[in-house]
Amino acid sequence: MSVQTITPKRLSELKAAGETIELIDVRTPAEFREIHVGFARNVPLDRLGASGLAEGGRPLYVMCRSGNRGREACEKLFNDAGVDVVNVEGGVLGWEEAGLPVVRGKKTISLDRQVRIAAGSLVLLGALLSALVSVYWIALPAFVGAGLVFAGVTDTCGMAMLLARMPWNRVRESPDGAACENNPSALGG
Repeated sequence: MSVQTITPKRLSELKAAGETIELIDVRTPAEFREIHVGFARNVPLDRLGASGLAEGGRPLYVMCRSGNRGREACEKLFNDAGVDVVNVEGGVLGWEEAGLPVVRGKKTISLDRQVRIAAGSLVLLGALLSALVSVYWIALPAFVGAGLVFAGVTDTCGMAMLLARMPWNRVRESPDGAACENNPSALGG
């Protein structure tokens, strides 16, 4: 499947012209909380399923940070359910670079940076332990290296999937689906 794309500017024009646009953002809830397009709905890639997303024969627009996870989501939705999907070129970064409005919230470290920090820390720890404690600790950086090669070849990162589920990457939601951090009434205040 060749993924259809649309520029952020063109999508904004369609929205301004009154077209009904269904835009999903497949980043983690914490990434979405930090910055997102006002009319986007957050459906994280690891929880993505076709049911209830595409209605009325209209295309489903997909966005992520830079376009890579969006392309992966489009392929998944098309292959699993034949959903008419369009990836937003450049993701949220492209949207912002085009000068289009975004909603900003609490800052977070991107999942890509978290993976680099975790992988680098594990490699450093394994190297230090193998030099200072036992040569067998060399298996730790070797395991991390093998995981990174696998992630590069398959475009699937187990460490990213694990980190996405960590408490600091979760956003509590109120019963109406709004993020508690952005909804004072959901916090009881």
